[in-house]
This record gives sequence, C-alpha cells and structure tokens, in this order.
Amino acid sequence: MEVRDVRHAYGRREVLRGLGLDLPPGVLAGIVGENGAGKSTLLKILSGELRPQRGTVRHEGRFGYCPQDVVLNDALTVGQHLEFFRVAQGLPDLRRAGEIMEALRLAEYVDERAGLLSGGTRQKLNLTLALMHDPRVLLLDEPYQGFDWDTYQRFWELAARLRDAGRSVLVVSHLAYDAERLDELWRLQNGVLHPAMAVPA
Repeated sequence: MEVRDVRHAYGRREVLRGLGLDLPPGVLAGIVGENGAGKSTLLKILSGELRPQRGTVRHEGRFGYCPQDVVLNDALTVGQHLEFFRVAQGLPDLRRAGEIMEALRLAEYVDERAGLLSGGTRQKLNLTLALMHDPRVLLLDEPYQGFDWDTYQRFWELAARLRDAGRSVLVVSHLAYDAERLDELWRLQNGVLHPAMAVPA
C-alpha cells in the first residue's frame, strides 16, 4: 500500500496534514494514536469508505479490512456468514476460511448463531471474514478486541504467518501492544505519521 500527501479537514479543523506511508509486501506494521488523533478518518480513507480531500491511496491485489465494530447478522450462524461471504467474494470453497478458523479456534462454533456468541468469538468471526479471500493487503482495526490471552497470542502468530507469506499487514490501535512483534510502528499525531519504531533488517 502506498499513501501520498493525504489531507482531510472538517471545516477549518485539519485532521490529516499531508500524511504518507509505504507498506510493502512482507511487512507487519502498526499505527497508534490517541483518541481524536485522526485514526478514524485515516481508517475510512485507507479502507476506501471516505475519499481524501487531497492525496492518493494505492494498493495492489485484493484488499481485506477488519473494522473495530463487528458487523454481523445475529440471526445467521457462523457457517451461514462464511457461505454468504464465499458467494460474495466468488470463492470456489471455504478452505482458506477453515484454516483461519482452526488457527483462531473458531471451527467449533460453525453452527452457532452470531447473536449467541461472546464478544471475543464474534471478533474471531469478524477477522475470519476479512481474511478468508486471502487478500494481499490487510487493514486491521483493533483486531484483538475481546480476545482472551490464548487467542491474543494466536492472532499474532497468524499475523506473522501472513507477513511471512508476503502479505502487507497494518494493525491500527490506540495503544502500542507488543510493539516488538512489528516490523514498523508509526504514531499518528497532529495529523502526521511519525516513525515510532523500525526494526533493522
């Protein structure tokens, strides 16, 4: 993903001030920022939900987005969600979804209705739906929200495998959890990204 000179304002309040970043293949990166720093606006722009007033966002290949707010139909089962997204994405089967479910220990809930799942299990389904089409670029907004410690560790193992498979992975959070797991970390402050950490190659 390549972001160049992205600017956005609400009235006279400039939220993003010429923001830029590069997220090449095989990189696991993070962006942190306090509430009100502009993360929500940046996420909307990176995911294509909002058009920036200036600047460009480019990425190659399939794109995956896991929003912080889980959007599920409480009346549908986990399996029905997977089938709906399989058809929508034009996937031949659910092989990839099954691999992610095994990694996150979600497979046992395949026949459960979403409305009966715990918050952490709903987030597992949210993450599976974002990854099941094997996207090249991944944007994950607080993806581990509600996870217990075991699932939290499994998430980072999955993120590392995606990175090692050549995917571009960006985790956005209000706190820099486990920064040592990241290849790069930026802090969003005053509408600009500042390098907070870079792991030498």
